[in-house]
Amino acid sequence: MDATSTQTDYASETIRRYEQMKTYRGLFERQWSEIARRVLPRADDFITKRAPGQRREEYVFDSTAQLALPSFAAAMESMLTPRTSKWHSLSPVDPRLSSDDEVKRFCENLRDLLFRVRYAPNANFASQAYEHYMGLGAFGTSSLFVQDALGKGIRYQSIPLAELFIQEDAAGVVDTVYRKYELTARQAYQKWGDRLPEQILKCAEKEPERRFEFIHAVRPNAEIDRTKKNYKGMAFSSCDVALEGRMELSRGGYRTMPYAVSRYTTSPREVYGRSPAWDAIADIKTLNEMSKTSLRYGQLVVDPPWVTADVDSLSPFAMRPGAINAGFMTEQGQVLAKSIAPESNPQFTLEMANQRRESINRAFLVTLFQILVDTPQMTATEAMLRAQEKGALLAPTVGRQQSEFLGPLITRELDILQTSGVIGPLPDALRARGGQLQITYDSPLTRAQKAEEGVGIMRTLEALTPLANIDQSVLGVVNAERTFRRLADINGAPMDMLNTVEEMQAKQQADQQAQQMQLMMQAAPIAASSAKDMAQAQATAQQAKF
Repeated sequence: MDATSTQTDYASETIRRYEQMKTYRGLFERQWSEIARRVLPRADDFITKRAPGQRREEYVFDSTAQLALPSFAAAMESMLTPRTSKWHSLSPVDPRLSSDDEVKRFCENLRDLLFRVRYAPNANFASQAYEHYMGLGAFGTSSLFVQDALGKGIRYQSIPLAELFIQEDAAGVVDTVYRKYELTARQAYQKWGDRLPEQILKCAEKEPERRFEFIHAVRPNAEIDRTKKNYKGMAFSSCDVALEGRMELSRGGYRTMPYAVSRYTTSPREVYGRSPAWDAIADIKTLNEMSKTSLRYGQLVVDPPWVTADVDSLSPFAMRPGAINAGFMTEQGQVLAKSIAPESNPQFTLEMANQRRESINRAFLVTLFQILVDTPQMTATEAMLRAQEKGALLAPTVGRQQSEFLGPLITRELDILQTSGVIGPLPDALRARGGQLQITYDSPLTRAQKAEEGVGIMRTLEALTPLANIDQSVLGVVNAERTFRRLADINGAPMDMLNTVEEMQAKQQADQQAQQMQLMMQAAPIAASSAKDMAQAQATAQQAKF
């Protein structure tokens, strides 16, 4: 079998599997389209593909859900990947190496390198991670593509759900990703050159901006050969296929999954996730219909319909301010036209709409993150209690992002850096034990989950005060230094604001020396006076002898 025939068979098999995945995904697309129309209109490309620049807000009559979604994305970013802090660290898997200074320095330097690469201007991580959270809140499934761009470093790209097709392995982990995307003929030629099908090559000359569809397929390498150094020895195989002509354009592989796919929540026997918008879609649709009805009611009040005594004999009258309408009143003063504006009070509809708004905001976690803003005067203990409650409520759903999104993301980044030779040699102690590292998350979410420990410390200290009034010896039970360091860690205070053990010992020695010097200075006048008195006594005694 020649190479061309093999490529055709591989392309046909890829397209066949894509069609199967498309059929399964079709079960979700109608629901996604309903959500997109009312929550994220710019992403409504599931059933009917919209033209660029086309208006998409025709289903939106109330913006509560549209405003709640960015708040959700911002909250997720602030709790998981805040831009202003280092939200994870690296440590050796073997706990015996945790106190090794060389290993600790290596892990800290590697962590700092990751953050420099991730937040480099060309990487585009911050904006794409925000788009990832937007898709997660709207549809429940989102993906970030981590690309090793030759000569440019690591680049991040949020993949629209309309382009994404996924499958799980036996453990429920997403291990297969197909992406259907579009390129113009000119762009495709820049990427693949003469390997393109004849139809696309012709368009590259005559219609360079005509768009064509392609598939990027990434799946486990079923024929992996560990002895090979090329893509055949990699854990995942990949290929690009042109739907026009059903032709394979390129084939390759990845050592780690390049797509970090995460779900908000999943239902049994479902691959795609469900989202806050999915849970609140009934309230979202109801609120939009209520807003539409309220708008119609307002129009009837401001511009009501009119009735007249005789349509044929009366000409239309003007509704503009100051207009004069002759002929609409009899000589006896009887008005021949009357408005039929509604007279009922729609107050109850406003209350119902506010209930729906509150329910939507609750689904998007807006009310949860508003707690600390609404009560800024709370005590430290009350703030910790709020943080504990927040951590408990967020842990089941937001914590999932650490395993499905952040874990694969960091693993992919480390693989790219290791392959590019940026990471230096491992410390001897770490290499001797396999060189394995683990990710430790230090985000606001992690601290909120640890708030229960902080609440326990604060309550213990509060109980200590009345006991100390009875017996002062109870104060000796608490190690103030360790307690404060633990509270600082729970609250996320920067560690460089605290003195190290060595710095504290040096400070104590300096304080002791200063205290001794002060005592000596205070004793100097007394010593001088004593010496003077002693000298005078000795002189007097000496004179008495003679």
